[in-house]
Amino acid sequence: MAEKALTPSDLDAMDDAQLSKELEKAKAELFNLRFAQAVGNLEDHGRMKTVRRDIARIYTIARERELGYRTAPSTEE
Repeated sequence: MAEKALTPSDLDAMDDAQLSKELEKAKAELFNLRFAQAVGNLEDHGRMKTVRRDIARIYTIARERELGYRTAPSTEE
């Protein structure tokens, strides 16, 4: 699991549907990491912190779009 953290610019490039899929994926990963920690099999403890921060970034981007501070990318090409 050598995935990098999501950056705000990565999240800005996603539309709302992609953002919600990424949120679901991050929440599932966090659940699996918590389970591995409880069992004692967690190897990368720093990954939990990274995933929690990714979830917070996704929620922040979504809320800023809701309030009108950010805009979702247009689908027109």
